[in-house]
Amino acid sequence: MADKQKQDESPRFGDCLIRRRPVQVTDVADIRPDTSVGPFFLKVNAQVSNVALTSWIVGQKKSLKSQLTKYGAILFRGFSVRDMCAFSTFVREMCGEPLDYHERSSPRSMIHAGIYTSTDYPADQTIYFHNENSYQHSWPQQVTLYCVEAARAGGETPLSDIREVTRNISPAILRRFREKGVLYQRNYGPLLGLPWETAFQTADREEVNRYCRHAGMEVEWLGADRLRTRQVRRALVRHTETDEELWFNHAAFFHVSTLPPTIREALLGALREEDLPSNSYYGDGTPIEDAVLRHIRTAYEEASGMFTWQAGDVLVLDNMLVAHARKAYEGNRKIVVSMTNAVRGYWCELQLTSE
Repeated sequence: MADKQKQDESPRFGDCLIRRRPVQVTDVADIRPDTSVGPFFLKVNAQVSNVALTSWIVGQKKSLKSQLTKYGAILFRGFSVRDMCAFSTFVREMCGEPLDYHERSSPRSMIHAGIYTSTDYPADQTIYFHNENSYQHSWPQQVTLYCVEAARAGGETPLSDIREVTRNISPAILRRFREKGVLYQRNYGPLLGLPWETAFQTADREEVNRYCRHAGMEVEWLGADRLRTRQVRRALVRHTETDEELWFNHAAFFHVSTLPPTIREALLGALREEDLPSNSYYGDGTPIEDAVLRHIRTAYEEASGMFTWQAGDVLVLDNMLVAHARKAYEGNRKIVVSMTNAVRGYWCELQLTSE
């Protein structure tokens, strides 16, 4: 009876019972950089079977948080993560309370409190490098992914070291973006991009208007079911802990030229440029040159590395230090994601376009 009472007094989150039993054995895990992926990638391999990641992390999180800032990405492999409750508990222990996914740019489904499917695009489509929500006025500091089921083939999550990306971009291009910022134009509707109700998680136009005013976004309602927004953001920001200036934006990711050729040609054949689901410009509204976009995409690719998912893997990213992507795949693939620690970033108001 006493044991039952003690169990009932354990902290809970929803239906998840949180058990805090830190494992202190020094040989539980092998922690070392995996240079085959890149200098930004730290791998933590369990050396003992059936060690619950949610328990082991309690005694290690201070050190690992410091390592996350040093490297940018940490992969936990070989630990027991038995279900979504265990993953949810790990996220809270390691990173903090999960964030809701607002101002969406890709389709996702919520499968547990604060846990979403990774982008629900068809298996044959790739997704280019991006830092989660870097187009917003706030973004998650950490992004944590959990592999429930690995693809039969493909489906990797390529990673790119933003410190190296920033070094790879020419000083002249950095200076231009530092001065001008990036303008993002997005269209929402039933036949293009996401419906605005999905992107903003509301069917109330006034609520959308309030959100956009708060976020420094221009709003243009185009008929009963279409919305266009414009916003200017900084292209470079400073890391919250290290104060490094980093390339952090969706300039390449949102630009129509980054889409796979078949999708790009279909969109440009059917739509005017101003009606594209998303596109990016310099902050003053002028086009970003093709050569500049090629240079930026090359910077990401030259700073990138890749690993193969195994079921049970947990990957923690410092979202400001490491960008991620997705390869096409075959078979079933289930990767879930949780985002934590909102950074209230500086953003450029649209009057920048007149400076």
